[in-house]
Amino acid sequence: MNREYHKWYSYRTCRDMELLVFGHAGAKVLVFPTRCARFHEYEDIGLIGALHDKIEQGQLQLYCVDSLDQESFYCFWSRPGDRLHRHLQYEAYLLHEVLPLMWNKNRHPSVIAHGCSFGAFHAVNFAFRYPHCFNKVAAFSGRYDLTEAVEDFRDLFDGHYDEHVYFNTPSHFLPNIRDDGLLHQLRRMDIVLTIGDADPFLGNNRQFSTTLWDKGIWHALHVWQGRAHSASAWRKMVRLYI
Repeated sequence: MNREYHKWYSYRTCRDMELLVFGHAGAKVLVFPTRCARFHEYEDIGLIGALHDKIEQGQLQLYCVDSLDQESFYCFWSRPGDRLHRHLQYEAYLLHEVLPLMWNKNRHPSVIAHGCSFGAFHAVNFAFRYPHCFNKVAAFSGRYDLTEAVEDFRDLFDGHYDEHVYFNTPSHFLPNIRDDGLLHQLRRMDIVLTIGDADPFLGNNRQFSTTLWDKGIWHALHVWQGRAHSASAWRKMVRLYI
């Protein structure tokens, strides 16, 4: 299997950024790690192995990016507005550095945003903000409202709310989309969401699914048995939904 390590200094994040590429051809998959995890996590927990055949056969090429969560959403010593500013720098890195790399290396027309747990939030948030860049979203065990406190999961903005919070909270901005062009771009995407029936964010996923249907956006919401928030569950999911 083709495996490439890339590292360069990003002037948008003002630091070195690393990523791994797996595969030589096929649909391009932008893979976000789980909360505060690193670019090699997807390989470490066996998800590359679960997709080995599809990667080897040239069906998929994965781009596993690093996370800046510890400097943005989970940087609790920083003010909420500064956390969002850091996230927007990360988004600019993805938009203007990672996506062009993907297109330069591989001209396959299909681009997929994918992630598990907090990576699912990133995949949905990024793809829904820039739907013209993606053909599919596959989000496993995600939460799409970071202002919602559930069980041990806190409001990541500590009660702060502004336009940057709004436009980075899919559960908030999706209901208010009225632009026909943007809705058309969202409706043409293949959207797959998974969640466990014992996951604390099951309600958020169902609410998000209802909003998608209200907007005429076809998608699939797969509810798995149990919490289904683990590498073992995700290894089964990737074989079915990626």
